[in-house]
Amino acid sequence: MKPVKVGLLGLGTVGTGVVRIVEGNQEDLSSQVGSPILIERIAVNNSNKPRDIDVDPAKITTDPWEVIRDPEIDVIVEVMGGIDGTKEYILEALERGKHVVTANKDLMALHGSEILAKAQEKQCDVFYEASVAGGIPIIRTLIEGFSSDKIMKIIGIVNGTTNYILTKMSQEGASYNDVLKEAQDLGYAEADPTSDVEGLDAARKMAILGTLGFRTNVELHDVSVSGISEVSKADIAFAKRLGYEIKLLGIAERQDEEFSISVQPTLIRASHPLASVNGVFNAVYVYGEAVGETMFYGAGAGAMPTATSVVADLVAIIKNLKLGVNGLKQKVPYKQKKLKSDEDIFYKNFLLLHVDDKAGVLAKITQVFAEYDVSLDSVVQQANPNNPDAEIIIVTHNASKASMNKVLHHFQELKVIHRIKSHYRVEG
Repeated sequence: MKPVKVGLLGLGTVGTGVVRIVEGNQEDLSSQVGSPILIERIAVNNSNKPRDIDVDPAKITTDPWEVIRDPEIDVIVEVMGGIDGTKEYILEALERGKHVVTANKDLMALHGSEILAKAQEKQCDVFYEASVAGGIPIIRTLIEGFSSDKIMKIIGIVNGTTNYILTKMSQEGASYNDVLKEAQDLGYAEADPTSDVEGLDAARKMAILGTLGFRTNVELHDVSVSGISEVSKADIAFAKRLGYEIKLLGIAERQDEEFSISVQPTLIRASHPLASVNGVFNAVYVYGEAVGETMFYGAGAGAMPTATSVVADLVAIIKNLKLGVNGLKQKVPYKQKKLKSDEDIFYKNFLLLHVDDKAGVLAKITQVFAEYDVSLDSVVQQANPNNPDAEIIIVTHNASKASMNKVLHHFQELKVIHRIKSHYRVEG
């Protein structure tokens, strides 16, 4: 049996996991694909760096082009990260007829359509399961498991760092800054956590899921993004009183052929399955027109869960190689992109207002809502011993994003309102 030879770009935590799985499970993998799988060449930044895995030094190079241009290599596995240079490596690999596995969410969110088009042109496979939600097989599920259905909505907790922070704030009453520092100390958050806490990482993943779910080319700038850095202990406490948890949710939904995608802190019913997804775990909730509601849950990051998805893609490519069907299942977006306008995006809203503590204030506030045709589900007014202002908590019925923007703009000009402390979407 002729071995399938693999070129590995990157030998960090995920790359090391890939080597461990391929070498440690060689018998099982070979039985699945009908031949041995050999990691033939590995590109690294520093060949002298100490590593906790034994690799033949003859396989190591610091030049990725040596791996890409090696005629013996059948499949390129990219786990090095980066965007512009990495894109060139992958496009060249495809040009040379090599199949590609990548875990690179940034690359696929920004340049996925170009890469997939090149793969289709060259009849190559590009699989990228590990780019979203680590070990959860959500991409293959969207492509194959829901191939006969029409996906109407995808709700995802797809960033473990923010979910860890919000979980600790909810369960322990800790402050955002304290939990962020703890997450950094534990290695869950980067020294510069901006990409995670401001929702950018989740937005890239939701662009990928939206592209697959809606069969159209969702670009990163199509995703409305808001992070968790302004979420306070008080917000979470108020949400709990109303029967909600606050999660950073990616929400992609469509009606007819128009869609919207957002990433934002959201109040979700405590009874909803996503509300109990805690710590660094991820989950993706999918609504299919025929199948109804389904949820996929698991480790969203980490060396071995992510490496498991990478190797699963590698196995799928080799099976296609044996059958001679590489490139035939490659999904390129084919539907025209139709984004919803703000007038057509509807959801419930949670508002926490600091206002004058005197009679008639609530009437002025409700008059503004009525002016813009926003109806109210509940209103709670209370004094705060630590705040000379009164606090008003409002949950609206479904209202258009455009109408709510007008309400918020009007509130900024209303003298009895001192501060719009919090504004969140409400789901479920």
